[in-house]
Amino acid sequence: MNTKGEIQEISAFTRFDVVSDSSDHYYANSNVPKRNAVDPFANASGGSHKKIMQEWKILEKHLPESIFVRVYENRIDLLRAVIVGAAGTPYHDGLFFFDIVFPPDYPARPPSVYYRSFGLRLNPNLYANGRVCLSLLNTWTGKKCEKWNPQESTVLQVLISIQALVLNEKPYFNEPGHGMWPGRNIWEKKSSAYNEDVFVLSCKTMIFVLRKPPKNFEGFVSGHFRERGHVILSACKNYIQGHVRVGYFRDDESFCSPGSGSGSGSSSSSAFVEVSEKFKGLMVQLYPELVTAFSRTGANLGNLVEEIKVEKRTTSLKGEVSVMNKKKKEKNKNGIASRVFGKIKGVLGLKKSVVKAR
Repeated sequence: MNTKGEIQEISAFTRFDVVSDSSDHYYANSNVPKRNAVDPFANASGGSHKKIMQEWKILEKHLPESIFVRVYENRIDLLRAVIVGAAGTPYHDGLFFFDIVFPPDYPARPPSVYYRSFGLRLNPNLYANGRVCLSLLNTWTGKKCEKWNPQESTVLQVLISIQALVLNEKPYFNEPGHGMWPGRNIWEKKSSAYNEDVFVLSCKTMIFVLRKPPKNFEGFVSGHFRERGHVILSACKNYIQGHVRVGYFRDDESFCSPGSGSGSGSSSSSAFVEVSEKFKGLMVQLYPELVTAFSRTGANLGNLVEEIKVEKRTTSLKGEVSVMNKKKKEKNKNGIASRVFGKIKGVLGLKKSVVKAR
């Protein structure tokens, strides 16, 4: 804090670092040698130890800007990573944590990866129990070239695969069979609906992460949401009000969703994107919790702390539906009447041509 009591931005959080406290790691009790047993990771000249040290060097030099890793000086078999959700996806601005453990015979077998889900399943490949399904981890089917290769595969490849192939723009299609059959428009609608659910779960994950940030990432979590809180809330408002398709809000207030408009975010009928009432209801309930959580980090939220006002755009649509239903009923009524009169005329012996003319 500065002399005026204002919260300063946290110092740069390096993408790779070595720390000591692994007490809250999911695999903290894994690979613990029994009494008088040899620790396979203690021998600096051992194959596993050398390979892990190579992994550290690769991570330190080549991590992308949106992935941060912490390794442990006393437990080189453990690793923790956080992936920042990418723009243009329903995961944008979220923080997704993964705990990783190397097996004793690494790299003969791939590492095990646990997703810190908080009991939420926001992706077909990420289970609520923490399971990560990925061919590179040998936890999902795939071609030989897609599976773990002890001579070539690395943890960096695993993390980038999760970021690019799992936390992607349209995760609905990660589910086997989705989009394989005719009717692309139907699949796209299902994908958009799935993205709505994903964004809601991503926002819930943000709240859980802020309540209990993983060790060694406390400052990063707080700083991230202090910096990005206003962007996330702006996205929530624009999604609820139909200004932009869910997942496509940009922090410069430009929209990258097809048919969703562009510019400063002002709404117009031509730019309206339809969202479900379920999504609106859930986000209206969740929004105040996000405001409270971000405010505690010292985020400058301005007028975004005000409650969301859902624009009622469905009135005219309901009116149109009502008119259409009325016309349909009248048409059905006329059709029934024609058939009845036709039968009467047939009984009375009138010409068929007259019946057809009606």
